[in-house]
Amino acid sequence: MSRVILFGATGYTGRITAAAMVRQGLEPVLAGRSRASLDALAASLEGVGAFSTALADVADPSSIRALLDTPNDVLVSTVGPFARFGGPALAAAIDAGAAYIDSTGEPSFVRRVFEQAGPRAAAKGARLLTAFGYDYVPGNLAGAIALRRAREAGRPASRVDVGYFVKGGMSLSSGTRASAAGMMFEKSFAFRGGEVRDVRPGGAVRSFDLGGQMWDGLPLGGSEHFALPRLDTSLNDVGVYLGWAGKWTKAASVGASALGVITSVPGVRRGLTALSTRGTPQTGQGPNAEDRAPGRSIAIANVYDPVGRLINTVRVVGPTPYDLTAELLTWSASMFVARHETGVGALGPADAFGVDELISGCAGLKLRAHD
Repeated sequence: MSRVILFGATGYTGRITAAAMVRQGLEPVLAGRSRASLDALAASLEGVGAFSTALADVADPSSIRALLDTPNDVLVSTVGPFARFGGPALAAAIDAGAAYIDSTGEPSFVRRVFEQAGPRAAAKGARLLTAFGYDYVPGNLAGAIALRRAREAGRPASRVDVGYFVKGGMSLSSGTRASAAGMMFEKSFAFRGGEVRDVRPGGAVRSFDLGGQMWDGLPLGGSEHFALPRLDTSLNDVGVYLGWAGKWTKAASVGASALGVITSVPGVRRGLTALSTRGTPQTGQGPNAEDRAPGRSIAIANVYDPVGRLINTVRVVGPTPYDLTAELLTWSASMFVARHETGVGALGPADAFGVDELISGCAGLKLRAHD
């Protein structure tokens, strides 16, 4: 029998996800480090559906491993920043040969899952699905559809650029702020010339057409760099761009590039990281449901041929980012429970369950392509 364990259930994203999982009847084990916080969460979910609670802490990796009984179990982690705190849950799932899902958007952790953890997971039969939320499912969905359409049209794709945007406003949780603070000082990566390469943070922005209005995106590393080339071996370049900084995107790009140079000086990175961490709000805080409601998640994929001509564009639109993340984590957990995955090791959103299943599952969550 498969069990779903939500580690980090008392955090901001965790609480939203816990409610979604209980509503969907997954009967999750809600795990966290504070008994008082777990009791408060349990009280808020009373009468919604079945669940249980368990204590576990990243400071005691054995407590996380103890959450997993069999390889059929599914461990969902929302404990971030993942570069600092994500390792123990990832290691526990691999050791158990279980399924693993997380909500990270941090490039360094995404790369760690694919390049370092993936081979170990495959050897153990574990299934790893990183960054399965607003970061980076919509872009993978848009990219998969755009690449399929290019193949069906008989036009080989050489490059795909993916942009992420939010309309209607977006307030950040304390966890997102903490993750973003750490990302400013980390090396990033890109898929260029048919391989993943190191790049400095920041770099040239790219503009995307959102219904007649051009929005800029800041380059960053995403799961698309690893996952989309698996769908189409003709791809030479994959770009992922984040545009919810709005008019500040270009300034953010310049700032990130400057920080990349500054933090190459020995000792500077550690000091700035400590300062940025102290500047983030108390953990577990974020916008309420009313404040989240107006936001709409948007991802655009532009596919180009070998000479740079645009082949097609796919735009996907869905619910507000945090709610979308909770629903995506819940859906993917249910897919693992039903053993609908198609492989082992580090998986992308499309190759984990198949493109058609991804399209269908996302549509059920109101994340759909709009021509």
